[in-house]
Amino acid sequence: MIPYVELKTQFKAIETEIRAAIDTVLESGWFILGEQVRAFEQEFAAYLGVEHAVGVASGTDAIHLALRAAGVGPGDEVITAPNTCVPTVCGIAASGATPTLADVDPGTLTLDPAKLDAAITPRTRAIVPVHLYGHPCDMDPILEVARQHNLIVVEDCAQAHGARYKGALCGTFGHAAAFSFYPTKNLGAYGDGGAVSTSDAQIAEQVRRLRNYGEEHRYHHTVEGFNSRLDEIQAAVLRVKLPHLDAWNAARVRLAGAYGEALAETSVATPHLAPWALPNHHLYVVRTRHRDALQAQLKELGIGTLIHYPVPIHLQGAYSHLGLQRGAFPVAEQACGEVLSLPMYPELQPDAIPIIARAIADFRP
Repeated sequence: MIPYVELKTQFKAIETEIRAAIDTVLESGWFILGEQVRAFEQEFAAYLGVEHAVGVASGTDAIHLALRAAGVGPGDEVITAPNTCVPTVCGIAASGATPTLADVDPGTLTLDPAKLDAAITPRTRAIVPVHLYGHPCDMDPILEVARQHNLIVVEDCAQAHGARYKGALCGTFGHAAAFSFYPTKNLGAYGDGGAVSTSDAQIAEQVRRLRNYGEEHRYHHTVEGFNSRLDEIQAAVLRVKLPHLDAWNAARVRLAGAYGEALAETSVATPHLAPWALPNHHLYVVRTRHRDALQAQLKELGIGTLIHYPVPIHLQGAYSHLGLQRGAFPVAEQACGEVLSLPMYPELQPDAIPIIARAIADFRP
């Protein structure tokens, strides 16, 4: 059996540190917006090289609150990619804005800068580029479009912890960025969690208010806010894990290289790596027209896989009100029918990759 993902081995390697960190919180008797959250925010901001990181309850909330803090709301439109996970669009909709879509680059499957102009209307207020699978978007031309049209940019970094674009870390390019710390992320908590990163002091301060009922200081609320707080235990866990992130990402890079060599002569297309990108390989996603049959055969052989993501946003029932039909975004639609995520996590044993590759090579549709 080769599971798609396995979290226990990583936990066992850092168990002593994790238990000590949790015990520190339990013994303190302080569980919400305390010293652990403050310390993690400082450490994560320093890791990224930005001025501020603000812990929130989830990556979806991070998108929502970053947009609101930047002034995006009802009546506005926000452009993102059709092949993202639904939480990206949930965050946009929660801000009160209407999600709109632009097709993706056929190689990287991230937002295609050349498709943005056609998606912009007088109501467009922001762009949410998604660093999908941990591969950075081509940020320079996206930022140039945003400058030309005076648009806010909030990076969706839910899968991009430690990924780099032209040498700089994802999460440092836009007006703000949204991170998720869901347990399977490259930097994952043991529950839900998220953060907004920014070097804009006003955005950071507004997110701090919004996450805590709009409170500026105790029992004084200056804006209508929400309950969206990273808790002390999750912050303590993340503080233990953050120093390991680069080493874990390096292991993923080595595994991705091994996959690339092992799958070179098979029928699947391996991930495209842009020359300006250093992905963190959150996911290792191959493509084949016979995706469903291949997934079924791998399952029979005990090899776990997942599909990220089989249905594009505009074809989801929840977003039928956008009025978009099949064929509106052909690159994203084709990709959604072909992508298959193979096992990828830092503790995956290298000798598993030849087994997976042989199973793929032996596949006959």
